Amino acid sequence: MKILMIGGTGNISMSITRLLSDKGNEVVLLNRGNHPVSLPHVRSLTADIRDEAGTRTALGDETFDAVADFICFTPDQAETDIRLFSGRTRQFIFISSASAYRKPLGHVMISESTPLHNPYWLYSRNKQACEELFMKAWRENGFPITIVRPSHTFSDSTLPVPIHGDKGSWQIVRRMLDHKPVPVCGDGESLWAVLSSDEFARAFVGLLGHIGAIGEAVHITGEELLTWNQILRTTALAFGGTYIPCYVPSSLLARTRLYDYTGAMIGDKSNSVMFDTRKLHRLNPAYHQEETFHQAIARTAAHFRRDPDIMTLDPAFDAFCDKLCVLMEETGKAIEALT
Repeated sequence: MKILMIGGTGNISMSITRLLSDKGNEVVLLNRGNHPVSLPHVRSLTADIRDEAGTRTALGDETFDAVADFICFTPDQAETDIRLFSGRTRQFIFISSASAYRKPLGHVMISESTPLHNPYWLYSRNKQACEELFMKAWRENGFPITIVRPSHTFSDSTLPVPIHGDKGSWQIVRRMLDHKPVPVCGDGESLWAVLSSDEFARAFVGLLGHIGAIGEAVHITGEELLTWNQILRTTALAFGGTYIPCYVPSSLLARTRLYDYTGAMIGDKSNSVMFDTRKLHRLNPAYHQEETFHQAIARTAAHFRRDPDIMTLDPAFDAFCDKLCVLMEETGKAIEALT
């Protein structure tokens, strides 16, 4: 197959690019060229997808079996995709988000028919609006859309943590290594679904070229049911640190002015979620999750040790965590004094 990857070097998409290359597919990356890729069967087109005319010039008269856009976030960007790729591909895959599902949840079990409605997070509402535009183009003009909704995906260079600062997730692990408490939403017992980018890639590739996936939405999510306490404790063990939780009500995290946690907390990570993955398995019956979270995070930890450059410190976020944990300790003592 000949597949165009818009982006192709990010958290999720790099794993897909590598897997497609390993399988001998012709992979074309369309991006600004900031992260060159040297893999068999992979070539690059340098263009900014936000520049429609420049992208059209870079594409020339090329056509594709499938196109996947990993960096479409707003309705105007979706409209650009529809104009650029109508008649140019047999399948167009839009990467949406499982965070677009209804919040608060009407039922803990989420299927693809669960309504999309997240009043707490603009990111999620924009993803929903993009989905609606793509589906309208399919119904009215036959635009060959497939919608994929990932949940929380981590890679060799990103970590599954409930909150982080502006410089990524490493500072949470640094706190674990320093035996310092880490903020956790609620009591850490809400159920969550995490999946490594390599697992996501295996599930995703099985949808490429699948005529039964046209006009459909499917989520690709982890199938283990884990609490945040389990996720963070396992992460600490993988890195050789200590998990000392500092439990903070999500409603309080959402009130901080330093970081925008409203969407990420109230509209996402503080909710218990269980995903019905039967549709994915019907469309891709060869796929099954090969790694447990315990195995995947151990592999991630090993990658971090080999590449210390990705251990980006965040002193501002670290200071915020210190103050937050002191505040919660003082609050606990004040409550004890009432009794």
